[in-house]
This record gives sequence, C-alpha cells and structure tokens, in this order.
Amino acid sequence: MPGMYPKGEYDLAGFAVGAVDDVRRVRNDKIRPGDVLLGLPSSGVHSNGYSLVRAIFKGKALKQWGKKLLAPTKIYVRPVLKALAAHPGAVKGLAHITGGGLLENVPRFLPKGTDAVIFKASWPVPEVFTELQRRGGVAEPEMFRTFNMGLGMVLAVERSKAPAVRRQLAPCFEIGRVEKGAGIVRLV
Repeated sequence: MPGMYPKGEYDLAGFAVGAVDDVRRVRNDKIRPGDVLLGLPSSGVHSNGYSLVRAIFKGKALKQWGKKLLAPTKIYVRPVLKALAAHPGAVKGLAHITGGGLLENVPRFLPKGTDAVIFKASWPVPEVFTELQRRGGVAEPEMFRTFNMGLGMVLAVERSKAPAVRRQLAPCFEIGRVEKGAGIVRLV
C-alpha cells in the first residue's frame, strides 16, 4: 500500500479457511455458453483501489467525498447462501469483485474456451466511480481493472433459472452472458 507504511514496515492480516461438501460446491465446470451473468450491487469502493483513491482525493475533495469513499463493504454471504439453497444447481460460478476488478476476478470462474461478455450499460455505476475517473483522468479499462464499478459479486447462472435467482437476490442486475472465447471479460 504505497504511501501508507514507511519503508521496512508491513501489515499483518488474518484469513479463514473452510470446507464445503462436494455435493454443495458451486461447480464452475458446468458453466456453458448461454449462461447468464448476474451482478450484485456494491456499497461503494469496498476495500480495493485505495492507493489510487488517496492520490485522487485530497483536501476539500476528500472531506466532500469521504463518507462515500468509506462506505462499509457489503457482505454477500447470507443472500447468496439463500439463493444457492433455493435454486440448487442454478448458480454455476461466483466471483467476489475485489482487487483486479471485473477484468481479473470474473475470469477466475470461467472454464476453458469461454468468455464473459458484460454490458456496461446494464447496471447503474455509482457516482463515486465516475468522479474517481473524472478527477483522476483514469482510463476506462483501468477503472474496470482497479475498481468494482458498482458490482461487488458476479454470478454465472443457468439461463432458464436466472430470472428466479435474480428475483431472490434483488437488487440484482442481468449484466451479461457467457460465450465461446479465450477466458477473458469483454466489455461492450
């Protein structure tokens, strides 16, 4: 975290590891072209891109935008677990949109030979991201690589079951689809 810790110092963080019964595991090997991509809205910047945020927002601008920049990260565990239980086998892939944004996190669930086609106009991008881009002169691809752009989680869902899963997870946006490809995100 450039500019945060003096040279020679570091941050120590913890993590948790769990186990999932194989029959309950989300199986990304079942993702196929035609599956729908659903996006769950983020509550803001979440916890990624703050080196860039700190370089862009300073002084009065930081005070003006501080509450939006520091909005607590939305946690998706409960609603997603409910959707998995209510619609067994419908959800085939999950990506928490963290560091690396949509461009680096969504491909982690894509099986070989597929792309994620994401329609940029399919969800409302929160004002904080457009302001970051405007103030910082950040190119659009970098915005999608650094920030969640208003989507904190993306799910790959069986097309026939997508409307029911989307209703259960509301607010939730249909943001794209899986197509044949090379394992990348294509923003259109």
